[in-house]
Amino acid sequence: MTDFAERRRMMVDTQVRPSDVTKYPIIESMLSVPRELFVAKGQAEAAYADQNVPLADNRVMLEARTLAKTLDALDITNEELVLDLGCGLGYSSAVVARMAQMVIGVEEESELADEAQSQLSEIGVDNAIVHSGALTDGAAEHGPYDVILVQGGVETLPQAIVDQLKEGGRIAVLFMTGALGEVKVGHKTNGEVSWRFSFNATAPVLPGFEAIQEFSL
Repeated sequence: MTDFAERRRMMVDTQVRPSDVTKYPIIESMLSVPRELFVAKGQAEAAYADQNVPLADNRVMLEARTLAKTLDALDITNEELVLDLGCGLGYSSAVVARMAQMVIGVEEESELADEAQSQLSEIGVDNAIVHSGALTDGAAEHGPYDVILVQGGVETLPQAIVDQLKEGGRIAVLFMTGALGEVKVGHKTNGEVSWRFSFNATAPVLPGFEAIQEFSL
């Protein structure tokens, strides 16, 4: 019988803390949320591997290090409304829910969305809901948001997402260029987002966030 609580401790001690993530709310949340419940059936053993965990075609649950460092850079408080784009089976939303006032997860794969909402309810997360719809549309009806984070790679960020960020809000995006990406944190001022580099990571580009290819004759 696998001791998943021990796996969580090992994940935090070997993947999270060594990445200079020491904020108590992040550590506490990642120790508390049962990551093994938010992966595809039969993948529980892979949940704590030091890598992205496949969920569906070109969709992953981000490795613990990437999520932890993103949350560290965003510094979410318990008074904030958070948009979690591409929440997959709900793990990131469950983690963020322990830090934020409310989390809106968005998932366009309806089976993932249904399973995510079910799993969040199962473990008693009552301040996160999963919105089923195109990731590129976000969830404007619940916004605007203090914080937006994206659970996958991005080549181009739709303006519709930027528009859902509050003035003065923060957004974290993993911008992919080739095989390696850069997580950048943006701050919105006067309707414009100014970006700063945070750290390197990698993940598949989310559907709808690919760069538009320009063809020339």
